[in-house]
Amino acid sequence: MLISVITVTYNALPALKQTLQSVWAQTYPEVECIVVDGASTDGTPQYLAGLKPTIPLIYTSAPDHGIYDAMNKGIAMAHGEYCIFMNAADTFVGPQALEEVVAQGMADDVVYGDILKEGNIKHAANPRNSHKMYYCHQAVFTRTQCLRDYPFDISHTMSADFKQAKQLFLAGKSFKHIPVVITAYDTTGISNTRRSKGLLDNIKVIHETDSWKDQLRFLPRLLFTYISCKLRGR
Repeated sequence: MLISVITVTYNALPALKQTLQSVWAQTYPEVECIVVDGASTDGTPQYLAGLKPTIPLIYTSAPDHGIYDAMNKGIAMAHGEYCIFMNAADTFVGPQALEEVVAQGMADDVVYGDILKEGNIKHAANPRNSHKMYYCHQAVFTRTQCLRDYPFDISHTMSADFKQAKQLFLAGKSFKHIPVVITAYDTTGISNTRRSKGLLDNIKVIHETDSWKDQLRFLPRLLFTYISCKLRGR
């Protein structure tokens, strides 16, 4: 079963190299690497052109409309049955990460595991509809066809992955949480450094996707957290 590892990058060549080395080190043999570069000016296009990797590499370098637009481009280029997004600076926790995931069984539409964050294991929650993401996209394998049926909504600059996860769950797609630590999570991403903006985008997603009953469940706690973050300048 072929897995597509999609990496989105822009002017982050050292981080991109780190991520690609992590992909190439995987012991699981059926992997393709897809790099979507947003027309970087730091030598990334030249670096990609000069690579001679041991696994299939597909790449493009062109302007885009943000990270989620680039991720959609990567989906369109994928040949694998499943995709995982490992953007520049993200790395697999070890060489056997993909092999361990596949060994758990890949019969579901969405298979996700845990992450290593600042040296500690952060466990994802069991499948459910929620007011927030309960897993990281760096630790989730989604059927490529599902990603094409429910592409990232680029009008949400912070929470398109949250919206997509909700859409898949509400559409009745099957989810499976596996007890495998998959990735070493990069904590410098925009969702961590601009917390209140991300929470506001989550609120917009809930208004778009959830029933009024679920909105009554989710929005009060989300609004409280949003106001708290704003007051703290986060």
